[in-house]
Amino acid sequence: MAFRSSGTLPKDAHKGINAWVLNIALPAVSLNYIPYIQWSTELLFPVAAPLIVWLGGWTFISLYALKQPMDKATKGALKLTSGLSNTSFLGFPMVMAYFGTEALSIAVITDQACFILLSTAGIIVAINSAQKEKLSAAAILKRLFRFPPFIAFIAALTLPRFVDISPLNPLFEKLVATVGPLALFSIGLQLQFSGWRSELKHLSAGLFYKLLLAPALVLLTAVVFKLKGEIPQVSIFEIAMPTLVTSSLIADEYGLNPKLANLMVGIGIILSFLTTGFWWLVMQYVIPA
Repeated sequence: MAFRSSGTLPKDAHKGINAWVLNIALPAVSLNYIPYIQWSTELLFPVAAPLIVWLGGWTFISLYALKQPMDKATKGALKLTSGLSNTSFLGFPMVMAYFGTEALSIAVITDQACFILLSTAGIIVAINSAQKEKLSAAAILKRLFRFPPFIAFIAALTLPRFVDISPLNPLFEKLVATVGPLALFSIGLQLQFSGWRSELKHLSAGLFYKLLLAPALVLLTAVVFKLKGEIPQVSIFEIAMPTLVTSSLIADEYGLNPKLANLMVGIGIILSFLTTGFWWLVMQYVIPA
């Protein structure tokens, strides 16, 4: 944030950093951890958690819109930004800080599930809210299968069956180490807080769901199914992250109240440093390892 305000770096410096994180560092996370996961039914929870949050967010915003009338674009922006978590750029560094690097093997599963939701349900919401173009299954699939972290995720699931990629692990580990500092630096360069007063009502509702109600829903699910330990803890922690940065970019692309979407990201990130700590403490008592 200091670099951004000082004007030391070019205006779009974050784009180059994002390119590294998205095209190199995040794929390395999948290739470094996914081949060594011992798959079990418990790992269905990291997959289901983002879906629970998305469905809950869609329902919450739909009910909220009945009491607080808003245009279709604003409603779409709230659904996008309250239903998708920042599971990689902020989630991975936070998971490493709270649970250790090895926990990324769980976090990457939740991250890929979140990305698939963004590329399918998220795009559908954006198109329907903006009505700029016709919905195309081909366009959605193209977006999905051209995303480097998703390609690496699929490769990490399949390649080890045919080729031993373990000699590349030292390289992958070095690349994974860049995720935390570069992702957070990029976020700092993009944070914006101007105009929050005019959006305070909708912003408060969106952040209430994203930072408090959504993690509570997933935690409740873990309690109902009597899940304990690191797998549900990391999954809930990932879900407790603030709004996915990419969802605000999509909101901007489709004209869905970009100011509100950017505020959901910016203010959500600042508040999340407190709320994620709160949820971590809660989990130690409710679903201990």
